[in-house]
Amino acid sequence: MERRWRALGDSVLATSVICQAEVLYGLEFKKSAQLQASYDLLLKNLMPVLPVDGAVAKAFSVIKAACRTKGLVASDFDFLIAATAKAHGLILATLNAPHFQGIEGLAFENWLS
Repeated sequence: MERRWRALGDSVLATSVICQAEVLYGLEFKKSAQLQASYDLLLKNLMPVLPVDGAVAKAFSVIKAACRTKGLVASDFDFLIAATAKAHGLILATLNAPHFQGIEGLAFENWLS
């Protein structure tokens, strides 16, 4: 993961506000000063945060309906992350590839491999 991130460089990366919320929740839940300091130093304000807007909402509705029809189950957060990537024409980088397999038209990279 780290090697791929470095190869691409920070300037071409972005994150979903959903991912940001998940990270911030983890920091809040753990209440670890060390984790908070690492986040503040390494990740906070590092890349643009893409919002959930009308285009993402539309992509979400298409993705969730198609997946439900096919019997594919994922969390709404995963669908919103996928919808953000699709709405912006981006490649989704993930450590949880199974969560995104089967989403039609979604380009993603498994950063664990």
